[in-house]
Amino acid sequence: MSLLFRRASLASLGLAVGLSALSLSPLMAQQTAPAPADAAAPAAAPVDPNKVIATVNGQPLTEADLVLAEGELSQQFAQLPPEQRRAAALSAAIEIRVMAAEAVTTGLDKDPDFQRRMAFLQERALHGEMVEKGVVDKVTDAEVRARYDQEIANTPPTNELHARHILVKTKEEAEAIIKQLDGGADFQKLANEHTSDPSGKTSGGDLGWFGPGQMVPEFDKAASALEVGKYTEQPVQTQFGWHVIKLEDKRTKQPPAFEDVKDQAKQAVIRDKYFALVKSLRAGAKIEIHDANLKKTVDTLESAK
Repeated sequence: MSLLFRRASLASLGLAVGLSALSLSPLMAQQTAPAPADAAAPAAAPVDPNKVIATVNGQPLTEADLVLAEGELSQQFAQLPPEQRRAAALSAAIEIRVMAAEAVTTGLDKDPDFQRRMAFLQERALHGEMVEKGVVDKVTDAEVRARYDQEIANTPPTNELHARHILVKTKEEAEAIIKQLDGGADFQKLANEHTSDPSGKTSGGDLGWFGPGQMVPEFDKAASALEVGKYTEQPVQTQFGWHVIKLEDKRTKQPPAFEDVKDQAKQAVIRDKYFALVKSLRAGAKIEIHDANLKKTVDTLESAK
């Protein structure tokens, strides 16, 4: 279930828009006894987006303009106290207005490089709006749940193991421990006495539960081959030394709960819808790439999506 165990890579979309905001973090809050109704803070009055906050050379700078500036420049203001951010955004918006006006006065807006950059920025902004309105906003809860169910259905069941081990430096030490186990010695007691694994010296060598691939291959293979309650009859060598392994239990690994991976599933749906839309639009567009080598590279990239 690879899509649900790692966050879907929206960076692969080549987007310069804030799709990372799609990954929602749960809000953990400590609750205290509810305040009496008459002590509740009054609801904030709705803000008129057309309210004029300032004028610059006779041109209004509105609440909506200020909100946009705060959003676009939020990273620059991140270190400021909250009460200063609004003032900083207004100051920046005024600075941008007067500098932009001076740039027009001096003819910088007619510069070909600037016009190309402006055209690209407009297309980029429209691209972002199309992603938001034409893809993200159209994803339904049913589609997200269906994607989760599909991933669960396509994931073969795997076992998790609960094992203990005794780690020593030499094969001879491991063989001596196995001989004691054959004579009825207690595995946990031997682990506490002999293992060189610091975490196992007080836990009887307990490794807890682990799934395929979480241990080095030699260890994983040996532990998987054991029956519950049995220990390895021969020492197992890994990069860490020589192990004697005992399998305590095994179980079928449970899939993650829907709520735990809902955001990854949603991003997977968004990714698929985005690529489907792009593929459809590219198919209907007349696109010619005149450099043959560049075209070959682009075609290779597109075929991999």
